[in-house]
Amino acid sequence: MSKADRQVRGINWPVWGGLALLVMTVLVVVLARIKPQGARSQALPVIGPITEFALTNQSGGAVSLGDLRGRVWVADIIFTRCPGPCLKMSRQMKELQDALPPASQARLVTLTTDPGFDTPTVLKAYAERFRADTNRWLFLTGTKPDIARLAIDSLKLTAVEKKPQERESPQDLFVHSTIFVVADKQARLRGVFETTGDGIDPQEVKSEVLDAVSQLEREP
Repeated sequence: MSKADRQVRGINWPVWGGLALLVMTVLVVVLARIKPQGARSQALPVIGPITEFALTNQSGGAVSLGDLRGRVWVADIIFTRCPGPCLKMSRQMKELQDALPPASQARLVTLTTDPGFDTPTVLKAYAERFRADTNRWLFLTGTKPDIARLAIDSLKLTAVEKKPQERESPQDLFVHSTIFVVADKQARLRGVFETTGDGIDPQEVKSEVLDAVSQLEREP
């Protein structure tokens, strides 16, 4: 573990900003450059391992890494009160859900940055809003440190809690990653895909993520 990683691990939730945002931004840029561009035969790089976690899904059930091991999964991070990109990201995740082949065993995982508000009941209502197939698409909450360890340390996601004086509305609580990440059957991070921004075609992103899932499902 690098010195920066050790420092990020020790940061508590309200100060996810600063170092965490800088480190994660650099990582996302680097990883986005090394992901294959439309090359179905090119192997996805192993970016890093995903550590054990214990979180709670939208039905109040416990979810751990063991429940996902042996499956490919796609993850993102949002919060249900988000006035910004979260709705767009969730619509894109819904499109992924609908586009996955019926035989695919892949899972979709949405983490919340706002566990104090995003209880299982709130996440269940959010899942219903997007007609999520909750046998495939999980919405996870938990303690702030537990979510931070999975999001920052393993999945290279981040969220910065805004100071009250910086908020444009009562719901303008976080600046967070707008990426989808893909994990393989052996619980290793294998892909990073930006979902929003200038010049980004959502349909192309969907195609790339689906291709990554297909590649990884063919691996042992």
